[in-house]
Amino acid sequence: MPLPFLTADGVFDAHEDEALPHVDPERWRRPYRPGPWRVAGAAVMLLLSAFMLLATVIIAFAGTWTGAGIAGAASLAVVGSALRLLRAGVWVSPAGLRRVGFFGTRSIAWSEIEKVRTVQQPVRWLGLPRTVQGQALTVDARGRELTVLLTDHSADFLARGEAFDRAAAQLEAWADAYRAVPA
Repeated sequence: MPLPFLTADGVFDAHEDEALPHVDPERWRRPYRPGPWRVAGAAVMLLLSAFMLLATVIIAFAGTWTGAGIAGAASLAVVGSALRLLRAGVWVSPAGLRRVGFFGTRSIAWSEIEKVRTVQQPVRWLGLPRTVQGQALTVDARGRELTVLLTDHSADFLARGEAFDRAAAQLEAWADAYRAVPA
């Protein structure tokens, strides 16, 4: 059986003009890949939820429906937390910039943004209270306090300096391109 996706002979070049659903320019997109720390944390949470779901089945077969319901709800909460952890980060679209956190989301329109820049400052290490000296991508928005979007010691960029530089450059390019365009 031929596997054309393993060869680089241009088999899929004929379909370049067709727009895939995820290529829609109006959708929110993350301009970088989630980091290994974030993916590993979510994987551990999903593994834990698998064991919790197995425990739910065992509890249900034992006949304790209240306990099974509580265990099932707890396992679904862990699955939801893992998905939210994977979704966290900075997202962009022609409408603006969105910082998705674990507990909340904050959006800023491009017209409100004055400057996106990289600065040297103390940053949180993996989101914990401990701070270390590092780089942070910040956004200056009219009427709002200085917001940190990305740091080089976050779950996405810890020990991946080049990835942080690429993501920061791409976010700065998005800001330069869409701040100039009137909404």
